[in-house]
Amino acid sequence: MRLKAVVVGLTLVIGPGLSVQKQANAQAQASGALAENDRQIVAHAQRTLEEGRRIFRFDTFGSEAFWGDALQMHKAVAGEKNGGVGAGVSPKTALSVGLKVDAEALPAALVAQIKAGKVNLDDPATTLALLKLNAVVGMTGKFDAAGRIQTLGIQCAFCHSNVDDSFAPGIGKRLDGWANRDLNVGAIVSLAPNLKPFTDLLGVDEPTVKKVLASWGPGRYDAILDKDGKALRPDGKQAGTLIPPAFGLAGVNLSTWTGFGSMPYWNAYVAQTQMHGLGHFFDPRLANKDQYPVAAKTSTKTSATAGAANSGAGATTRAPSDLITAKLAALHFYQIAIPAPKAPEASFDKAAAARGKDLFNDKAQCAGCHVPPLFTEPGHNLHAPAEMGVDAFQADRSPTHMYRTAPLAGLWTHQKGGFYHDGRFATLGEVLEHYNRNFKLGLSEREKGELTEYLKSL
Repeated sequence: MRLKAVVVGLTLVIGPGLSVQKQANAQAQASGALAENDRQIVAHAQRTLEEGRRIFRFDTFGSEAFWGDALQMHKAVAGEKNGGVGAGVSPKTALSVGLKVDAEALPAALVAQIKAGKVNLDDPATTLALLKLNAVVGMTGKFDAAGRIQTLGIQCAFCHSNVDDSFAPGIGKRLDGWANRDLNVGAIVSLAPNLKPFTDLLGVDEPTVKKVLASWGPGRYDAILDKDGKALRPDGKQAGTLIPPAFGLAGVNLSTWTGFGSMPYWNAYVAQTQMHGLGHFFDPRLANKDQYPVAAKTSTKTSATAGAANSGAGATTRAPSDLITAKLAALHFYQIAIPAPKAPEASFDKAAAARGKDLFNDKAQCAGCHVPPLFTEPGHNLHAPAEMGVDAFQADRSPTHMYRTAPLAGLWTHQKGGFYHDGRFATLGEVLEHYNRNFKLGLSEREKGELTEYLKSL
């Protein structure tokens, strides 16, 4: 009886005390009266978030050494009339290959002129004007004092941002982390006046390089081509993979379709070997000359233009100036802060989705791997191709030889281009039917429809 009384007494004292303390902490935070260590943490988090956003949107990591100096891409954009070569790239052409325009970077006067039809969207000079405003998402030009473009670089946002089309198709407010499934990377790279960095690296002629680039199509990219040289699948189909989203990844272990590495690893890999920025990168797995013959022969290169294709592809690369490493922490912080966007209420059937949720967690066995709320496994989130009932081609291009359990939150934003790493399934219904057969789930057509509605709601 005495013990019970003591426990009840402590509950009465401590319970309200904790509530009062929570209120006091909230008031202290609101008034700026946090303890010094807590204040430093909050201030550091805010600074890092803002710096990470800037890096994601605007930092080229010195990639001008490749896109401008090596490929001469800026000359193709400008066109002959503006000091470049060829016809140039007009805004209409840029939008047609999936490039996006940040409407919030446009001055009010320019917005009014566009609405009034007084801006020539068929003129490459207009594209140059947009580049000067830093309005082309994921791409930045550098201009001389006379306003002539001198070089060009790209940012993370090039592939992993979209816009909300609030001004016009392809023009709107930024949506960081969204996969740009309209972006035709191959078509854009093919415009470059000088493709020699690729022909030298891969040991093929220019028509072959252009054929490979054209094979990808919108929303696809091959981030392993400069490592293993495998331009096509054994069946002759293109070897690129769909551009994945970069949101909703907090708590998720491995990134990319094959779990190549963590998000910080992938940021370093892409910044150095794909964006061709200037920095340091190390992965001894890529020195395997049998699996990665191209990377093995170009490893441990150091030069003033270490971002160039033939020196940024190796297992170990070093540039005299590192413009990448110091930015990886803030970039990672910003990325894990991007939540998966919630599905619009009118975009799915709520009642069917509720039934689909029960199926997801029970009969369909989806939650065994796509564990809510991460919707991937906490921990080592990889599976063998045979387990998933698919071929091993893309998995075997990875050091893991496996496929990652893709997080599903925000799935509604990246349905364009199909599903799985290579878009082999055109619809969610096809994905569910594959699992239904592979795991002998016995799902009816109605149940698959309800599961589809739930997946659309995530």
